[in-house]
Amino acid sequence: MQLLIGGIVAVILGVIGFSFWWSAFVTILQGGIPILLILGGILAVYVGMDAMQDRMREERQKQEEKLDKAREEIEKVKAQSEQYREEIERLKGQAKNTP
Repeated sequence: MQLLIGGIVAVILGVIGFSFWWSAFVTILQGGIPILLILGGILAVYVGMDAMQDRMREERQKQEEKLDKAREEIEKVKAQSEQYREEIERLKGQAKNTP
């Protein structure tokens, strides 16, 4: 109950304070709003650059994954071509041995 009464008193004193010191409040707002805008802008630039770096990092990772898959595919094709080459050599050897 005491907290409720204290809150009501604080609200009443705040409204009275606004009526007496309105010009001082407006002066504080005039000085504070540009500072808040500057700080908010700096924060937005930082967050934007961080998001851009994350996107670039993800894109680089995707490209590296594609490159790794391509390398694996190349290795598979090389192994398969080596098997074909061995098969061709074996067949050539068989063809020379048969009259």
